Amino acid sequence: METIGPETGGPVSAGLPAGGQRRRLALTGVRGAVGKGRDFTRQALRDWGWDGTETAEDTLLLVSELLTNASLHADGCHELVLTAGETLRIEVSDGTTTLPRRNPSPQRGIPGGHGLYIVERLSDRWGAHPHEHGKAVWAEVDASRLVSGRPTGR
Repeated sequence: METIGPETGGPVSAGLPAGGQRRRLALTGVRGAVGKGRDFTRQALRDWGWDGTETAEDTLLLVSELLTNASLHADGCHELVLTAGETLRIEVSDGTTTLPRRNPSPQRGIPGGHGLYIVERLSDRWGAHPHEHGKAVWAEVDASRLVSGRPTGR
């Protein structure tokens, strides 16, 4: 597991969980959290050999949507956690306990209200759970999709 935070400026080694690899990115008070989260995820996918596929690009979009939702609707992002194993789990923590709800009728051509539809469409599973300091919204992508996804042509 790696923890990266604004106070350290760099990775801190913390060992690997039994189920795979885990990386954490502290985002409390960080400007440009969505971009930093995408860069962090892109590097993790590269390190795990899961880059260069359409599913990897979809994963970056999932990260963007989850971080954007936390920024816009939940008092900001606190942490991004990526866990690799049989699935890639993307988990974004924020400071509110209000669980996300899909907009029942987002309108075509009008920005907003589409984020959770995108998360639902691109992930294999998603959900949310409250915790002591707020909530975590998560999405999972089966690792087999990241390995065998079609190359993006890069």
